[in-house]
Amino acid sequence: MRFLKFSSIILSLVSSAVTAQGPLVNSGKDPVDWVNPLMGTLSKPDLSNGNTYPAVAIPWGMNLWSPQTGKMGDGWMYRYDADQIRGFKQTHQPSPWMNDYGQFAIMPVTGKAVFNQDDRASWFSHKAEISKPYYYSVYLADADVTTELTPTERAAQFRFTYPETDSSFMVIDAFDKGSYIKIIPGEKKIIGYSTKVARGPAPDFKNYFVIYFDKAFETAYTWSGNRAAKDTLEMKSNHAGAIVGFKTKKGEKVNLRVATSFISFEQAELNLSRELAADDFDKTCAKARAIWNERLGRISIEGAQIDQLRTFYSCLYRTLFFPNKLYEIDAANKPVHYSPYTGKTLPGYMFAGTGFWDTFRALYPFLNLVYPSINREMQEGLVNDYKEGGWLPEWSSPGYSDVMIGNNSASIVSDAYIKGVRGYDIQKLYEALLHGANNEGPRATGRKGVEFYNSLGYVPYDVNINENAARTLEYAYDDFSIYQLGKALGRPKEELKIYAQRSMNYKNLFDPSTGLMRGKNKDGNFQSPFNPFKWGDAFTEGNSWHYSWSVFHDVAGLVKLIGGNEAFGTKLDSVFTMAPVFDESYYGGVIHEIREMQIAGMGQYAHGNQPIQHMIYLYNYCGQPWKTQYWVRETMNRMYKATPDGYCGDEDNGQTSAWYIFSALGFYPVTPATDQYVLGAPLFRKATVKLENGKSLVVTAPLNSDSNRYVQQMTFNGAVYSKNWVSHSEIMKGARIDVKMGATAETKRGTTSTSFPYSVSNDPSYK
Repeated sequence: MRFLKFSSIILSLVSSAVTAQGPLVNSGKDPVDWVNPLMGTLSKPDLSNGNTYPAVAIPWGMNLWSPQTGKMGDGWMYRYDADQIRGFKQTHQPSPWMNDYGQFAIMPVTGKAVFNQDDRASWFSHKAEISKPYYYSVYLADADVTTELTPTERAAQFRFTYPETDSSFMVIDAFDKGSYIKIIPGEKKIIGYSTKVARGPAPDFKNYFVIYFDKAFETAYTWSGNRAAKDTLEMKSNHAGAIVGFKTKKGEKVNLRVATSFISFEQAELNLSRELAADDFDKTCAKARAIWNERLGRISIEGAQIDQLRTFYSCLYRTLFFPNKLYEIDAANKPVHYSPYTGKTLPGYMFAGTGFWDTFRALYPFLNLVYPSINREMQEGLVNDYKEGGWLPEWSSPGYSDVMIGNNSASIVSDAYIKGVRGYDIQKLYEALLHGANNEGPRATGRKGVEFYNSLGYVPYDVNINENAARTLEYAYDDFSIYQLGKALGRPKEELKIYAQRSMNYKNLFDPSTGLMRGKNKDGNFQSPFNPFKWGDAFTEGNSWHYSWSVFHDVAGLVKLIGGNEAFGTKLDSVFTMAPVFDESYYGGVIHEIREMQIAGMGQYAHGNQPIQHMIYLYNYCGQPWKTQYWVRETMNRMYKATPDGYCGDEDNGQTSAWYIFSALGFYPVTPATDQYVLGAPLFRKATVKLENGKSLVVTAPLNSDSNRYVQQMTFNGAVYSKNWVSHSEIMKGARIDVKMGATAETKRGTTSTSFPYSVSNDPSYK
């Protein structure tokens, strides 16, 4: 293998997406207008450009809505390259791989009273489609109907503009796997529920819906599967639905008011009356728009190119959905929730729809910086998860979903508390962390292989536990997170010592002969043969070159293992200069994450998946921060764009978007559960973050441009600043970071160990 000097890398690589220098603009008072919800929707199972759908919702709302191009039960509910829409679906889907729960669909038809999803489908064009976070509109060509929808947290309004016909219809599809529907003509109302859950278990789950029309029904009947039941207004079956009909004049608008509940029909009615009240469609739409402008407006940008603003706010929009609220507000104005663990209605907060393996890295740290009040509710929800289910979830959709690895709830809990989030039972959550760290729970909770990990210091390769090396590395970081929280809570030294020692378990998998992490057998010998380009097997959705950097908490220790600062920097360089070769034999085929790395033109750097996303920032730990500055800008330029193919892999519940938001601001949380962010370089000439405590973070870089991507000098609150990191606690006091940018790398700043970010092995309190 041949390693190239960094200057050679720059000369040899031609960026395919160097941003053209055009007129600079500001975000203005309506940042929602920069959002493109279609970013990432041109995706398919074997190649992801985001795997997103155009979510119409309120930030962290209980319900999201989306046009449905896919068939019932297809996780790819909306694909940009589709030609037909089958319905407008209420969704809670965090990703196509997790699929959905609590869904039902509404669809207008004309001419024939058809209800089957293929028969009712209508051709549409993006030329007659408007997609906003707070509003969606599309012209359905076959029906000659324009559909509009706008959301609240637990309700929505629809407006359908019909042609002149005596055969206008509305289809309600409650989906299969057990559903119920009832038409109440005297109230111009339809009620029903869906029990469909892709991931479980979720005992006694029902998504209750109520739908009010502003037009009387001239025909009304139910259906089951593909069979019409014209003699009944009520249906309970595997797959129930309803169809109602009426005459319409040309241009006549039929309005629907919709609300749902996971608790009861009565709670759904309460949600509707509280959230829609007497508002018409336009007023609900205006309120939703105002909410989005306020949330997105927490970060304002000055001196950006138009495409950069579109990308920035489209990514920011994606960070504000998951986990979404599972809780509702009862008649006494108290939060209550359906429990996916007990099936009962219980007091307090609860959230669902996120995988901590993805989101512990940047999404939750982003909430702790900009939106800590919502994470306070989420932490309260985790307390309830533990009380009701006995474990903290690692993937909730809802409840415990048996996917992915790690015990990264430790990071989620610890980072929130260390970043100053308060107002919940942290002692109960610490108890939950200790329980999860020392036991293997059901459905990916706790730690798989914990008996080996705690006794040997690693999960062995040869004991039939898949992805064992990845588990070991993540458990070691999770132990560090527990250690950090335990220190903050003043726990006994002997208890802290256990987790401090376990946080060093990453060393047990380091192979000096390759300078990489490698699976190890129970007898202490490394697995053999070893192919560092083999995806899966000992690792999770990546290979050894991706996972060897997963020592978030002790990069200094990793630097020492690899051979010092120069060797470490060279090792990082090699990720970008190697060919994108791979061994897919573990999967029996090329998974989409492999393909996305292969075609990206960045060597072995696989930004489309989470394990390596922090790696670019590690140059700061070996005295080469200018390389971070270069590669962060390259990644933002190449891998993100506010277009249907605008991501380089799965967006994953806000994580990949949060990487961009942090990086555009100029720093990144390499080590959640510490007080530090590691520096890159800002993307914009000025960014202002309005903090919830009334303070602001202002980052300026007046000479910033695509060629001027290197930091020449930095001041923090007016004082020259030479460190490669900034403090969260100092930012929260209100801070101004001024950066002088230039076209050439500044190779003296940030090169000494006193400038390097936190590593636990350098922490005097750890020793």
